[in-house]
Order: sequence, then structure tokens, then C-alpha cells
Amino acid sequence: MAADPDAWEYETLEPPRGETKKEATDPKSQLNDFGAEGWEFVDTIDYVGGGTKFLVFKRPVDDS
Repeated sequence: MAADPDAWEYETLEPPRGETKKEATDPKSQLNDFGAEGWEFVDTIDYVGGGTKFLVFKRPVDDS
């Protein structure tokens, strides 16, 4: 059965941070893994005052 084009599932990724929690490390490997699994980046959820708390991804729900 094909996926319903109007049904989505969501996933979040917390950007990796260094020890001081201020510097971010490159999440390219994790992003490529998400892409290989069919996830598409759609938005960020930011901290009040700046900085990214989560990266948000979506993909169609697989009904099989």
C-alpha cells in the first residue's frame, strides 16, 4: 500500500555541541544518515535568545 501523501512522521536532531555547549560540531554524517533514511529537513526549533535547539525533519508515513 502506498504512503498517504498527507500523513507525515517527524524526527528531531539535537545539534552536536562541544564541551562548553557553545560551539557546534559538524553534523554532516548524521544529516546524511537521516537523508538516506528518507528524512527531509524542514525547520529548526531555536532557544529563546538565539541558538538552535533542534533540527526538525519529516518523511511520509510508510503504511506497509
